[in-house]
Amino acid sequence: MDLIIKEVTTPEELKDFIRFPDNLYKDCKYYIPSIHKNQFNTLSKEQNPAFEHCEARYWLAMKGSVIVGRVAGIINHRYNQERNVKIMRFGWMDFVEDQKIANALLQQVEKWAKEKGMTGVHGPLGFTSFDASGVLVEGFDEWPTSFGHYNFPYYDKMLQNAGYNKEVDWIEFNIKVPDVLPPKVITASKLVEKRYSLRNASLKNKNDIGKYANEVFELLNTVYKDLHCFSSLTPAQIKDLTKDFMSFMQPDYVSFILNNKDELVAFGIVMPSLTKALKKAKGRLYPFGILHIIWALNFNDTVDMLLIGVRPDYQNKGVHALIFSKIGQTFVRKGIKQVETTRELEDNQKVQQLWAGYETRQHKRARCYVKNLSL
Repeated sequence: MDLIIKEVTTPEELKDFIRFPDNLYKDCKYYIPSIHKNQFNTLSKEQNPAFEHCEARYWLAMKGSVIVGRVAGIINHRYNQERNVKIMRFGWMDFVEDQKIANALLQQVEKWAKEKGMTGVHGPLGFTSFDASGVLVEGFDEWPTSFGHYNFPYYDKMLQNAGYNKEVDWIEFNIKVPDVLPPKVITASKLVEKRYSLRNASLKNKNDIGKYANEVFELLNTVYKDLHCFSSLTPAQIKDLTKDFMSFMQPDYVSFILNNKDELVAFGIVMPSLTKALKKAKGRLYPFGILHIIWALNFNDTVDMLLIGVRPDYQNKGVHALIFSKIGQTFVRKGIKQVETTRELEDNQKVQQLWAGYETRQHKRARCYVKNLSL
């Protein structure tokens, strides 16, 4: 049966695009379906503010009426301008184990990239760093984090066979939470607090968290600006992300550090793991998916470390001790046993040093690939 690469042009085809991995991974223990509605909004030009500076096209690989693969091509003009590059992203790539299908999908992206004057293609990447990125190359028998991505082992080899090479790797850690908060964390927290006139913001509810949302993302733009593939967020994107994140944030799991001018100088955000709740939800919030999520937010022994950042002029001063002191006390009080870090660049020693005093296991690795194009 002939292989056809079909562009997604209708809402129904976009739904097929979104649902394809659910079928591909239906027998896979570790695959976690994304919430379909959220995916639709991310990929929709009418819903995602990233389209103010991005272009995207989506394709399905078809054999007869059967979908056997998918891929997105994305040009993030803001990223290209900030980095002075001409590069296209590929993302949302999934396919059955067939080299011809992988080649055909990537060739379609490359064709469009050349038409747009791009000199290379890299990925998997999304519109922003908050979208799924990377191909899992280690840790196939580990659960992903709440918003992580899983793929079969054959992806890596087939991308290499298609001419793609490693650009960067991200790694993840499992951190064992001690039964008692280490005294040195409390001591360091008090010393840093006094020396630099810092304090944890008083957060009693989601409204209190929301007051700092803009500052958090503005600081994130500053702290993350040099990280690979990071594209600074616009006010519209910040508003959109704030809406998405606020529904999951809990005051006990959030630390905002303020100086004596009430300026935000650091943040740490963790959340109870939703991995198994999302597995049960099967891509749908209603009628029962939301109940699994609410349960996971309140009864859990595993958390995901989502974001951590310190303003440049406060780095290397031990400010993270204030974050760990507050959140660590929450862990002990609520019986949290382990922390899953989200993906961090393999050479990001500053972040990895934060886990040095704890029992850790580096258990997952994901890869971003790149291919230079001959125009």
